[in-house]
Amino acid sequence: MINPIEDDVLRALRRITRAIDLHSRHLATTLGLTGPQLVCLRVVGQWESISPSQLAREVALSQATITGILDRLAARQLIARSRVSADRRVVTVSITEAGKALVLAAPSPLQERFTNRLAALPEAEQLSIRDTLNRIVNLMDGDAIPAAPVLDAAAEPDLDHSA
Repeated sequence: MINPIEDDVLRALRRITRAIDLHSRHLATTLGLTGPQLVCLRVVGQWESISPSQLAREVALSQATITGILDRLAARQLIARSRVSADRRVVTVSITEAGKALVLAAPSPLQERFTNRLAALPEAEQLSIRDTLNRIVNLMDGDAIPAAPVLDAAAEPDLDHSA
């Protein structure tokens, strides 16, 4: 038997996924960066320097995905990699001036209309929305799946679900 509530939930989740995908494509078109790249650049900019493994933990992505993102950011000279210890294997990442300028000019990785509307809600309602979304993640057994603060699976595939 078809469950109409199940259909409504699926439809709502698909709309959310589509809205996130459209915004990420907008970021890619206007900035030349994917959502996950922008998120990583913003996090790197919050630190004087950060190791790739710490960055991976901060944005909840696998080490392999972070390496690809950092390669693309470095190719655009938005970040710089440094070896700062006697152990040449230890690498840290820092944001460049060009990276700082791009972060300052960039829109939010989350849709601005959404963030403005969410911020306008009473705090109790904001917390309720957050808690409901976390409950949905739990119901879908998604707790162990790495996810950037921005969804863009097509642009930055994260196939390593062991993290």
